[in-house]
Amino acid sequence: MKRFRKGLIKLGKKSTMQTIDFKDFDKIELRIGTILRVEHFEKAKKPAYKIWVDLGEKYGVKKSSAQVTAHYSPENLIGRQVVCVCNFPPRQIADFMSEILITGFSDDEGNIVLTSVERPVPNGAKLH
Repeated sequence: MKRFRKGLIKLGKKSTMQTIDFKDFDKIELRIGTILRVEHFEKAKKPAYKIWVDLGEKYGVKKSSAQVTAHYSPENLIGRQVVCVCNFPPRQIADFMSEILITGFSDDEGNIVLTSVERPVPNGAKLH
């Protein structure tokens, strides 16, 4: 990666990315939580689950809607630790209020693979 015009990084022949200051990154509350409960989200436009995530004593249990049905069943999500954005405003999705964003990456087919950790860490821990 090379510095390209002020505030941009050139990634390839056609791709650039906006740079941010560390203080901007530090504003994002990326925290780890454990999935406690999962239900099929029948009213969602695309296949999705309603997910409840334990973010520890300080942050409590938060809800999210996630389109992760291609790779995960409700049974294999329970107990999994996931990385969540916790300081977006709540978002109404059909009849469900999503309070956090569970993060993930798109695979080659556009299906989401969840962001996780290699070993257990305390719920609510912040990504550095």
